[in-house]
Amino acid sequence: MNRLRWLLPLLLLALAASACQSYRIADLLTQSGDALFKDDFSDPTSGWARSVSSSGAMDYFGGGFRIWVDTTDYDLWSTPGLNFRDVRIETDVYMIGGPFENRFGLLCRYRDARDYYFFIISSDGYYGIGKLSGGLRSLLGQTMMAYSPAITQGVAINHLRADCVGETLTLYVNGQPVGMAQDADLPDGDVGLLAGTFEQPGTDAVFDNFVVIKP
Repeated sequence: MNRLRWLLPLLLLALAASACQSYRIADLLTQSGDALFKDDFSDPTSGWARSVSSSGAMDYFGGGFRIWVDTTDYDLWSTPGLNFRDVRIETDVYMIGGPFENRFGLLCRYRDARDYYFFIISSDGYYGIGKLSGGLRSLLGQTMMAYSPAITQGVAINHLRADCVGETLTLYVNGQPVGMAQDADLPDGDVGLLAGTFEQPGTDAVFDNFVVIKP
C-alpha cells in the first residue's frame, strides 16, 4: 500500500508532463487500430451540428447524416465537437441527388469555420485534398481536382478514408489510395463531414458508418 502511495504522485507528474507536451490521454490508453470514435447516426442526439437555412440543411436522416446544399459555390459541414491529433477517418457516402459536378468528403484538424483540412470527391470522378486557412480555400499538392477511376460515379455509394498523420494527408477511395499531400499548419482539431457545390446548387449526400481510428 505504501508503495502505491509513493507511485501515485509520480504517475500524476508523468501525466502532467505528457499534457505539457500536448499528448492526450487517448494517445496513452489506445493502440494503433483502436476506434477513437464511431457513429452510425442511429442516435440523433450523438452530437453532430445540425442546421436549416436558405443555403441548405444538415441533419440526421434515415439512419445516416444528410447534407443538402442549395447555394452555388458553397460548402456545408458538420463536426461532432471532438479533438484529435493523428487520425484515420472513414465513412460511407451516398450521393442521392443534385448535379454530378459536386463535392463531398471528410474533414480533419478542424479548428473553426476558417481553418481545417478537407478530403473531397465528386460524383463525376474527381478528388482533392486541401485546406481552409484564414477562410481562404486551397488545394494541396495539386492545382485542380484530379480524376481517379477508383471513384464510383453517379448516384452511388463510395467509401472514403482520410489519414491525417503528422504532416502527411492521404485520401483513399473504395480502398485505393488516390492522393497525398504535405502540410504542417494544423497539428490537431476536430473531425467532420462536408458537402458542397460548384456552379449548380442541389448537392445532396448521406453519410453513414463514420469512424475515427488511431493510425
